Amino acid sequence: MSVVVAKLGVGNTAAVMFAFERLGIDAALSDDATQISEAPRLVLPGVGAAAHAMALIDQRGLREVLRRFSRPLLGICLGQQLLFERSEEGDAQGLGRFPGAVTRLPSSPDAISPHMGWSRLHAVADHPLLEGVHEGDYAYFVHSYVCPLNQFTLAQAEYGQPFAAIVGDQRSFGCQFHPERSGAVGARILRNFAILPC
Repeated sequence: MSVVVAKLGVGNTAAVMFAFERLGIDAALSDDATQISEAPRLVLPGVGAAAHAMALIDQRGLREVLRRFSRPLLGICLGQQLLFERSEEGDAQGLGRFPGAVTRLPSSPDAISPHMGWSRLHAVADHPLLEGVHEGDYAYFVHSYVCPLNQFTLAQAEYGQPFAAIVGDQRSFGCQFHPERSGAVGARILRNFAILPC
């Protein structure tokens, strides 16, 4: 297997697994700490609330496994948010793989929260994860909290305000959107992730 998808009980894991299957990428679904720690690449999906997700991570003994994971790790939606130090959502302490706090997305008459729908991606850094992704390509978002724009932002999107749509460093990556629901663009990002060097 080239990818392990973490089974936390808060992610759309079936859709993520099906997306890898469509791409012909060998992926396994697991909540076993040993299998996760030994994964060549790891995906951390998530839907729901940050505090609840971190409680499930703790119940499975995965907090330190996820904090210390040294090969490519991709957080999806809530999974990206959990990679940061903390979240306003339930005052949750995150995994601390990226600095900063996840904050509530403000709601306005022109941009009602949660953000549900397609928004354009605007690359702000050159990275292999974005190979074949073009300026202004659309991705599908469902979220009411956002990650900060900082030196780890690879691409941003806008919904009422700009926010980090893709983050990354040498080994940790995140997509605020759902690549498994984002058509050819999302498929390209998942394929790129699956071939990142371990």
